[in-house]
Amino acid sequence: MSHDTYRVSWSADDREFVASCAEFPSLSWLSSSQITALSGLEDLLTEVLADLMEQGEPVPLPFAERSYSGKFNLRVGERLHRDLATHAAEEGLSLNHSVVRRLTAAS
Repeated sequence: MSHDTYRVSWSADDREFVASCAEFPSLSWLSSSQITALSGLEDLLTEVLADLMEQGEPVPLPFAERSYSGKFNLRVGERLHRDLATHAAEEGLSLNHSVVRRLTAAS
């Protein structure tokens, strides 16, 4: 198995487990068992990766192997910005620390 990011979850619509890979969002595999869904996706990815390499196409780097700066910009409306800043001040925190705390709690 590669270092890609895999997920197996139940699909109520399909009434089967669906395996997916974050690095290849257009690919998935359905099966009545979690193990078989993941195994089917792994086999499919092996074929896709071989085809990409054969065609000289770029292969996505796994998220776990990418570097991140720890920074990203986010635009929010003025009212939300004001509400977040007010809440942070009431907590005695910087706006950045307050937002990071909220994001951490949501993940």
